[in-house]
Amino acid sequence: MFPEYDVIVVGAGHAGCEAAVGAANMGSKVMLATMNMQTIAQMSCNPAMGGVAKGQIVREVDALGGYSGIVTDHTMMQFRMLNLSKGPAMWSPRAQSDRAKFARKWRNMLEANPNIDFWQEMITGIIVKDGMAKGVYTSIGLEIPAKSVILTNGTFLNGLIHIGEKQFGGGRAGERAAKGITEQLVELGFEAGRMKTGTPARIDGRSLDWSKMEVQDGDEIAGKFSYTDTPKLTKQHPCHITYTNKKVHEMLKTGFDRSPMFNGRIKSLGPRYCPSIEDKIDRFADRERHQLFVEPEGWDTCEIYVNGFSSSLPEDVQYKAMRLIPGFENAKMFRPGYAIEYDFFQPTQLRPTLETHRIRNLFFAGQINGTTGYEEAASQGLMAGINAHLLVNENDPFILKRSDAYIGVLIDDLITKGTTEPYRMFTSRAEYRILLRQDNADIRLTPLAHKIGIQGLEDRLERVEAKKEAVKSIEKYFRRTSIDPDLVNPLLEAKNSSLLKQKVKLHSVLVRPHIGVEDLQAHLPDLKTFLAPYDTETVGLAITSMKYEGYIKKEEEMVDKMLRLEAVKLNESLDYHGLVSLSSEAREKLTRLKPHTIGQASRISGVSPSDISVLLVHMGR
Repeated sequence: MFPEYDVIVVGAGHAGCEAAVGAANMGSKVMLATMNMQTIAQMSCNPAMGGVAKGQIVREVDALGGYSGIVTDHTMMQFRMLNLSKGPAMWSPRAQSDRAKFARKWRNMLEANPNIDFWQEMITGIIVKDGMAKGVYTSIGLEIPAKSVILTNGTFLNGLIHIGEKQFGGGRAGERAAKGITEQLVELGFEAGRMKTGTPARIDGRSLDWSKMEVQDGDEIAGKFSYTDTPKLTKQHPCHITYTNKKVHEMLKTGFDRSPMFNGRIKSLGPRYCPSIEDKIDRFADRERHQLFVEPEGWDTCEIYVNGFSSSLPEDVQYKAMRLIPGFENAKMFRPGYAIEYDFFQPTQLRPTLETHRIRNLFFAGQINGTTGYEEAASQGLMAGINAHLLVNENDPFILKRSDAYIGVLIDDLITKGTTEPYRMFTSRAEYRILLRQDNADIRLTPLAHKIGIQGLEDRLERVEAKKEAVKSIEKYFRRTSIDPDLVNPLLEAKNSSLLKQKVKLHSVLVRPHIGVEDLQAHLPDLKTFLAPYDTETVGLAITSMKYEGYIKKEEEMVDKMLRLEAVKLNESLDYHGLVSLSSEAREKLTRLKPHTIGQASRISGVSPSDISVLLVHMGR
């Protein structure tokens, strides 16, 4: 009934969709298996993509040929560049999405790919022969053969939903949990755990008093995620901001004795940086109010997502408390918030390719690895799909270093350190974040993706080369053009910057603090004329490169030092217990985690610099 697929992807969430695309666009024949074809690429929680560090990941996925950025650009309702008051390493794009259109666009793009087939049914197990994944078993007893399998099950593995004292099985509201895979993997020796996440109630926007809330508009000129010719957003939908208060908090506290978080029914840890409203009240008891973002679910629906009000309290408590929020006095609820517990597997059981150590040709991606967030899931899925294709075709793996991408930081953190709570990406996790900006993801990654054979990147590569040449041209102009003091001193005086006494190069004025290219263009007509043919992003990239040149060079020097350690490969079969000069903790952790390189070994907690010296001596270094 079925041919032997190159890759079977189990689960069609953000990780699964990108995994299918990653493998298919390399030339693999892919089967995407899901329990419900109507929920492909569903935004299970908030209807938004990007955010701090997450926006960088979406741009990286796009630069590697993934679809998340393209889909977002086609379906977003609002765009904002976050952290513009900080340095460019912190700037992060975020888009409010139309939930229904987002999923529909994803499905259309998947169905347009001739290398992707679909199957709607629960997958209950992996076909394993001689220590290798050979396909999957379905709930009705079918066997679908494959050369590799990628598990992207999200919150569905033995998912358990909590609302107050009520609990019931489910992977998402209205959908059943997936059974069988966890039990099989545990029997095969995998280490499993439980995690928790949650979501807020959905509200009828027709019942809200918007006049009592603050309006949050998008950027005046909307940006985009994709480096391709996706449409520019010309009409934006406003979001709103309101706040909780003491009365809301007191009402919520009346349900704490029935809360699964506080009465012990939920034992797993939830996301530290996206806590439920009851957790916020408990942990930050001194705070009199908490900010809420009131976000539309789409252009053609009145459904509203209340970002910041995630809860697993009894539905009556949620409802009463919500009606005490300014603007929500007459709120009608579509459905209450809930918490969900689900199975995950410690990601230290994975190679840098996201293939498991224990079973060859079996890959994990997304929340099954202990992460949270659409963007983190999408990036893992793409990398797993690419590497599954490379593995079955006996090609070298594709591994991004920490200095290459936030995706490299994410995967290295997971496989090296593991996690005990849902892992979320932040700019602070990347030690080379001035190099890993959102404006240069295409320059960093598209040449790498093209080199390994991802299809459809020829035009992108030409754009990258043109962009690099344009940046060089802009930088050359600033370094060679002299500026007359009479033209620029009025600007410098207004900015409280020291005045010029003689002609200097334009570059020396630009790199002064608080002097922007827009300021200079307002005073220098020739500069404005010169920059006119260049797009805003290219100009911004050139300006950032010049203003932060010193910092960039320092990070590049740090990367060079780190790469020397990353260049020293470690054999997976190395007997660390035989290296008696290693500390006992190092021997135990190195044996368990099987680091890929000396660099990765150096980042393992408990492995000291002296242990690294022992390894270098052993390797003849």
